[in-house]
Amino acid sequence: MAIQSLKGTEDMLPRDSYKWHYIEEKWDEICREYGFRELRTPMFERTELFSRGVGDTTDIVQKEMYTFDDKGGRSITLKPEGTSPAVRAFLQNNLYADTQPTKIYYDTPCFRYENTQAGRLREFHQFGIENFGTASMLADAEIIALGHDFLSRMGIEDVELHISSVGCRSCRPVYRTALQDFLRPKYDCLCSTCKSRFDKNPMRILDCKSSEDQELVRGAPMMLDYLCDDCRKDFEDLKSYLDKMGIRYTVDPSIVRGLDYYTKTAFEFITTKLGAQGTVCGGGRYDHLIEEVGGPDMPGVGFGLGKERLLMLMDACGSSFGEAPAPQIFLAWIGDEPKLYALGLLHELRSKGIRADMDTRERNLKGQMKYANKLGAAFTAVIGDDEVASGELTLKNMETSEQTKVRREDLVNAL
Repeated sequence: MAIQSLKGTEDMLPRDSYKWHYIEEKWDEICREYGFRELRTPMFERTELFSRGVGDTTDIVQKEMYTFDDKGGRSITLKPEGTSPAVRAFLQNNLYADTQPTKIYYDTPCFRYENTQAGRLREFHQFGIENFGTASMLADAEIIALGHDFLSRMGIEDVELHISSVGCRSCRPVYRTALQDFLRPKYDCLCSTCKSRFDKNPMRILDCKSSEDQELVRGAPMMLDYLCDDCRKDFEDLKSYLDKMGIRYTVDPSIVRGLDYYTKTAFEFITTKLGAQGTVCGGGRYDHLIEEVGGPDMPGVGFGLGKERLLMLMDACGSSFGEAPAPQIFLAWIGDEPKLYALGLLHELRSKGIRADMDTRERNLKGQMKYANKLGAAFTAVIGDDEVASGELTLKNMETSEQTKVRREDLVNAL
């Protein structure tokens, strides 16, 4: 058997590439409209970046990272998410010394060793945006608005925005104590992973995938009931900003982001069109992440959006991806001299930005025309000795079969 791709990876085939190009171009477009600029970071980073930033109590760090020692004995990890590398680049390149805020976006591959599901792969691709350097909820509202507008432009329906607050360093310890008090009588029944989280980060227990643990945490206290005055005010400000922009939302106190670095704002865009795995886009605020990976005390907020899941959702909603690219003209030929003439014309057309093609297998005329039809060419022109001598071509519209005489020098304008 021929070598197969690894589990959890997929090929992007030529028949689908235009869909990827479409969403990538639209992503670039909306990010630029919102004043974000692109950042590209390496595919792998020092493992310490993720253990310090993402959090060693997360499933990502405990179970899912692709980590290995390189030939220099350094522990290296393929990046499982985009925010921590963005923060590392922000610090390493002294961007924090520039006028703030710093608004960046990225389009990157990520890697997590997890059970594969529809739209959830071990190598996946992520859109993301980050705003570093402002504590104002205006930044949170702008981030959410960009996600809302992008999904809308992609023709996605039946998506709900859920928002919450996961507190801060002042109020979260009070909540942690209340949650631990609730969970302590059930401790022996928790799974081993949740037991390891009980002291370090009990809030992550609420996000356990085990159905037994989900039943155990039913009725647990919620962070929204323990917010300090500052967090409560920020959450009320966020809601008022979203109201002003006409962005509908649901306050969902059960939201627990999967990364330890989140503070205050947490949000998800959720759909019913992808089954139980309904989160399309998720993010929030992380006011201490920059400090935790060795930088100054600067706040941040952002989100990540999986491209594979976005494509699945667009298919489910019947969204448009535009037209698959096809030749504007296909040149067929009969005979050796017409073949050379067609080759020269083909190069001339391409140099002027025309999508032009011809058959490189040198089929007979019937085979060439079948190939042109298979490619979806808009027009064809058959070149024989008469066309070479006269410099005049007959353009055939492949959809209507209408034929038009065109001089070679007028062909670009005609197309």
